[in-house]
Amino acid sequence: MHELTVTQSLLDIALRHAEKAGAGRIVRLNLVIGELASIVDDSVQFYWDIVSRETIAEGAELYFERVPGTLRCLGCGHTFPLNGRDYACPVCNEKQVIAAGGDEFRLESIEVE
Repeated sequence: MHELTVTQSLLDIALRHAEKAGAGRIVRLNLVIGELASIVDDSVQFYWDIVSRETIAEGAELYFERVPGTLRCLGCGHTFPLNGRDYACPVCNEKQVIAAGGDEFRLESIEVE
């Protein structure tokens, strides 16, 4: 359900920037979502179709770019790609790791007319 709040924030940001640019219509939002982010594309799209009604963003395409997850080993500091559910460091086999990438969610850009 947090996608509703996130989607409303996306709309607010897009409308603010479109207004500054003097745009008459928002045609596309380019979103970057990390593999480790708890954002579901279909939910964002569903809520977008609702919250953008009767705004200059109604009908705008949402483009989702997925970024792979990476982890950093707390034992040796090695950074490595997330590989399924195997969180062990490939260098030292330590299992204490933290997210080093792929947990982001951001509006990269908007396209307007």
